[in-house]
Amino acid sequence: MTARPLHRWDVSPKEAVALQRELQGRVIGRDDLGPLSRVAGIDVGFEEDGRVTRAAIAVLSLPGLELAQSAVARQPTRFPYVPGLLSFREVPTVLAALGKLGMPPDLLVCDGQGYAHPRRFGLACHLGVWTGLPSIGVGKTRLIGEHGPVPEGRGEWCPLLDKDEVIGAVLRTRAGVKPVYVSIGHRVSLETAVAIVMRCCTRYRLPETTRWAHRLASG
Repeated sequence: MTARPLHRWDVSPKEAVALQRELQGRVIGRDDLGPLSRVAGIDVGFEEDGRVTRAAIAVLSLPGLELAQSAVARQPTRFPYVPGLLSFREVPTVLAALGKLGMPPDLLVCDGQGYAHPRRFGLACHLGVWTGLPSIGVGKTRLIGEHGPVPEGRGEWCPLLDKDEVIGAVLRTRAGVKPVYVSIGHRVSLETAVAIVMRCCTRYRLPETTRWAHRLASG
């Protein structure tokens, strides 16, 4: 993983926006990843009325989707809640959890947005660029963009558009169930991101990576 920090975390919201615009140019939107045998799900929550940030990481095997490793970290929350700037609130604690793993995973699946972000630099992009690891964003809700009807079949998807730009995929992970919003984070193309998310899904709407991380955080 990237050893040298890219920036300070004690910044103002205005400085955070400027950093997103600066770092967005480092996002690699093509496939640049090796074999996948260890995929990490990430869940971030808050305790003590938001004063403490909790990050849980569950590393699953592929293709078996069995828990191989896990870690939880808690830190004081140092950045306010600002829509579009959640990575500045959450990523420092995620990095602390990643640091507890014996070895880095092959890919990160984040519960949130990546490229499907007003400045094309959501949490999955920020975390991917910081660590150097391939990453994907899987959001339960849409942050920006528009899309047409999503076919009802499992694995079907349609593009998520912001004006004329494809910023993500609206993916039906289970027939007849609400879709999820997939976008690239770093070092993965959108088509590959969709395929990986489907490999991580069983009979539930959310990928097992997200479900395991949430279970770990709630335990």
